[in-house]
Amino acid sequence: MSKLYVFGIGGTGARVLKSLSFLLATGVKCNSTSVVPILIDPDAANSDVNQTVDILKLYESIRSKLTFNRETSNQFFKTDISPLNPDFRINIQDSKKKFKEFIDYQSLDKKNKSLVSLLFSEKNLNADLEEGFKGNPNMGSVVLNQFTTSKDFEVFASSFAQGDRIFIISSIFGGTGAAGFPLLLKNIRSASPTLNNHSHLQTAPIGAVSVLPYFGVKKDDESDIEKSTFISKTKAALRYYEHGVNDSVNSMYYLGDKLVKDYDNHEGGVEQKNDGHFVELAAALAVLDFANETDLSTNKIKEFGIENESQNLTFNDLGDKTKSDILKPLSKYYFFRSYLENALVENLNSDFAIRLDIKEQFLNEDFYQKLKKLNKHLWDWLNQMSTNQRGFAPFTLNPENDLFDNIKGLKPHKSIFGINGLKNYERITAGLNKTAKKMNTSESTEDRFMEVFFDTTEKLMAAKYKL
Repeated sequence: MSKLYVFGIGGTGARVLKSLSFLLATGVKCNSTSVVPILIDPDAANSDVNQTVDILKLYESIRSKLTFNRETSNQFFKTDISPLNPDFRINIQDSKKKFKEFIDYQSLDKKNKSLVSLLFSEKNLNADLEEGFKGNPNMGSVVLNQFTTSKDFEVFASSFAQGDRIFIISSIFGGTGAAGFPLLLKNIRSASPTLNNHSHLQTAPIGAVSVLPYFGVKKDDESDIEKSTFISKTKAALRYYEHGVNDSVNSMYYLGDKLVKDYDNHEGGVEQKNDGHFVELAAALAVLDFANETDLSTNKIKEFGIENESQNLTFNDLGDKTKSDILKPLSKYYFFRSYLENALVENLNSDFAIRLDIKEQFLNEDFYQKLKKLNKHLWDWLNQMSTNQRGFAPFTLNPENDLFDNIKGLKPHKSIFGINGLKNYERITAGLNKTAKKMNTSESTEDRFMEVFFDTTEKLMAAKYKL
C-alpha cells in the first residue's frame, strides 16, 4: 500500500476531487494508504475550487478524530486524505497580472514581439490571468510551466517515495486542464536530477483521466468562452494525446457525454460554481480504479460505459462492476446521514446513545459539527446530480414513503413484523441499540459513534436487500 498523489487541474479537476472525497467518506474501496490531493488553478476566487478545499479540510478534520486498525470495522472515512500544503492548492505566481505582463512583452525586441504576435492574439496578450485561461491552452501552457520550478513542486518531489502513484485529472476542452495535463506529465517523466527522488518520479505509475465535453455554456458576447469551440479543441487535443501523451501513462481514462446542459457563462471567480455531475463521479471512480489496479506493467486506454441509456440514471443503469463498487457504500451512508439529520436528536435517550455517551454536548462539538457540514455538501451534491443532464438519482432525497423504499430499483425484503414490528427510523434505532451493546467502551466517543452506525447499516443492507 502506498500514497496516491491526485492532481486536480482547473474547475473540472476540483469537482472530480470533490466527488472522490464523497466516495471515500462513504467507504468505497481505495488500496492506497493515503490520498494526497493537489489542486492547480490560477483562479484563486474560483468557487468550485474553494468549495473542494473546504470539503477536503472537513474530511481531514473528521478523520483525524478516528482510529483505524485491524479491529476497526468502520469504513466511513477510512482512507486518509493528506494535504501537500495547508490549503491543498499549488501557488501560481503572478496570476494577477495580464498575460503580456507575465511574459514581459514590453521588454522584448522587435523580432520576438513579432513572434509572440504570431502565437498569441491581442486579446490573449491583454487577458487578465486572475480568472484562469478562459479556454486558451496556449496561454495556460506558458503560465503553468512555472509550477515545475516552484517550491511546491520541490515539496511534492521530496515527499514522493518508491511505490507511490500519481493520477492527473483534467478536462480536454478548456484552457487550464488542457494546458496543464500534458505539461505536468512531461515534467514528471523528465524530472530534473536536481530534484529529490527524481528517478522515482521518472518511473512512477501514472494514471490520468481526460474529461471530454460533458456540459455547455450559454451564449454570451461578453465572454471569451464559446461552447462551439469545445469539439474542435477536443479533436485537436486528442490527436496530440494519441502520440504525445497516451504512451507516457500506465492507464489513460477518457470520459464524456453527448447529453449536455448549458450552464451560465461565467469565466471564473466566485460565480463559477457548476452543479455536481455524473461524469465527475465517473472520473472519481477512474481514480479509484487506478488506485486498486494491481497490474500496471502495460499501457492501458480505458473508457467508461453505462449499462442502460437513460437520462436519469439509477444504480441498475450502471455496469455490474460500478454498481458493485458504489451501491452498498453510498446506500449505507444515505441511511447514516438521513438518521443524523432526521432522527438522532429525538433519540438521545435511547439505549445506544446512553451507552455511547452521545449527548447534546457531543452534537455541539467540533467533530459532529464538521460531520454535519460535510454531510450537507454531500446531500447538495446528490441533489445537483439528480437534476443535471445526464442525471444520476439513485435515491429518493425527499421521501414521504417507507424509508427503505428509497433506493431506486431495489425492492426491500419485507418481513411480517420486521424487528418488533418497527419501521423506518424506529427500525434503525432498534438496530443501533442492539449493536451498541457490543461496542468496546475503551474506544473514543467518535470511534464508537461511527462504528455503531457503520455496523448497523451493514446489517440493515443485509437484512433488507440481501447485500
